[in-house]
Amino acid sequence: MSVDSLLSVEAYEPTAAFTQLTPVHDASNAHGWWRSAVIYQIYPRSFRDLNGDGVGDLAGITAELGQLASLGVDAVWLSPFYRSPQRDAGYDVSDYCDVDPLFGTLADFDALIAEANRLNLRVIADLVPNHCSDQHVAFQAALHADPHSPERNMFIFRDGQGPDGNEPPNNWQSHFGGSAWTRIIEADGRPGQWFLHLFDSSQPDFNWDNPAVHAEFERVLRFWLDRGISGFRVDVAHALVKAAGLPNWGGRADGNSSDGFPGQDAPMFGQPALHDIYRRWRSILEEYGPDRILCAEANVDPLPRLAQWVRPDEMHQAFNFPYLHAGLDVYRLRHTITDSLVSLDAVGAPSTWVLSNHDVVRHVSRFGYDGPGPRDGDGIGPDDLHPNEELGRRRAAAATMFMLGLPGGAYLYQGEELGLPDSTNIPAALRQDPTFSRTGGARIGRDGCRVPLPWRSEDANAGFGDGRDPWLPQPESWPALARDKQESDPASHLNLYRAMLAERAALRLGEGSLAWVEDYCSGSSLAYLNGNILVVMNTGDHPMPLPPGELILRSSAAVGAEPQAADQISSGETIWLKAS
Repeated sequence: MSVDSLLSVEAYEPTAAFTQLTPVHDASNAHGWWRSAVIYQIYPRSFRDLNGDGVGDLAGITAELGQLASLGVDAVWLSPFYRSPQRDAGYDVSDYCDVDPLFGTLADFDALIAEANRLNLRVIADLVPNHCSDQHVAFQAALHADPHSPERNMFIFRDGQGPDGNEPPNNWQSHFGGSAWTRIIEADGRPGQWFLHLFDSSQPDFNWDNPAVHAEFERVLRFWLDRGISGFRVDVAHALVKAAGLPNWGGRADGNSSDGFPGQDAPMFGQPALHDIYRRWRSILEEYGPDRILCAEANVDPLPRLAQWVRPDEMHQAFNFPYLHAGLDVYRLRHTITDSLVSLDAVGAPSTWVLSNHDVVRHVSRFGYDGPGPRDGDGIGPDDLHPNEELGRRRAAAATMFMLGLPGGAYLYQGEELGLPDSTNIPAALRQDPTFSRTGGARIGRDGCRVPLPWRSEDANAGFGDGRDPWLPQPESWPALARDKQESDPASHLNLYRAMLAERAALRLGEGSLAWVEDYCSGSSLAYLNGNILVVMNTGDHPMPLPPGELILRSSAAVGAEPQAADQISSGETIWLKAS
């Protein structure tokens, strides 16, 4: 039986406008704020610089939290702000229980939590348990200890292969390019063991076969829960445990499926022992009450396998990467949405939806191509074909409206509410993503989606900060997209987001149902009914008729483009309509 036919059509009332509905998901009455929440990702170094050093800080976040409350989000997720040498923008942690001076102090963090509580915003912190910085005290101790010592056992050290151990222990590759192994010099000055790093060579992987590692991270969880955090987004949650014996792998470094190498066989990802770790973490969070959550950055496929991460005693949410990568392909979108809802309904979990984050090209730029755009994980460089921003912004507005009508939770990435594109002209000398340096510039990396935000169009650095130049240069076009300039424009991207989030909350769409409306599904359009709200997205080159009903919102307002006719859905437009 097709997953599209698992629910009864009797739950819906067909109208004259709809002759065929395909139910997928019933409305949920399960408790839990996260099940329908809109969570806003803050990339701290690029959000707001209050002390003028060119880098965003916790005080800057606190100063602007009111803007996010007025936007209509339910919670914020902070990318890493811990002590770090910043080799990978804070994902190389040297102390998990302190704030890096670049961002402020623990007192600044406490002030942020207090202001968020005042505004009824929850705060989720990024946790990076797969690896740390090579400056972490535990790794420094391992470097100075004997091979096979307890200090070395906190990490994954192995003897090399070949004559004199000159070859890496296996053929695993780093996500950032090159080998996933680096050889150290022992205390006696001779070449010694190799350590594993799935990412940069400054980010050694922890050994999660060691109970001492478990104990350390349980301490870290409690430290931040005691300070009022509402939960954790767990970085590369699928990578902590490696297969016994560390067997060779001929597939992709990121573990995604490729010909002959299904992702479920990747020996560095998705191992069964992971689930016991997260069951233990879930029990710790529940000691603090029912509203603390875990969200997995678990890039595993297929979707029914992802559902294993959000069973009732494990994670609360998992990022839906297949949805992010589906783009505007209506067939792929429909399959992904259906598969997501059915797979997650089977374990009683909500789906999440997302279009942009700090690791991918912003969707305004991704959707600005009529042909192939940048490959996943890479940015857009000065010598690449640049997207059509006007086209991309129109399509991005439509895609976001389509996403926010779906039942479940949603994640927004800072600046997308302003319609920001990627920065495409960052000089090579200013790029900071280790992907760029480790591949000799062959891969542009992710700097383009991480550029500091424009807040006030007439201020220095577009209001990001009035001191030093921002850590990454802002495009010349960004003052025109600044928040203050969009505030007073009823047709701005910002005000469309506010309208969408307000209507989404008022109509309780995150708690709703989904049935495909076949009458408006085609090779260039996709339509679903959430309760009595009809959502239609037209991805084709030509307008399509507007269904009967009460029009609530149309995405064309975000780019100031009037539809071709009041009774049509324009090319690249989404509408929300109360079905008659």
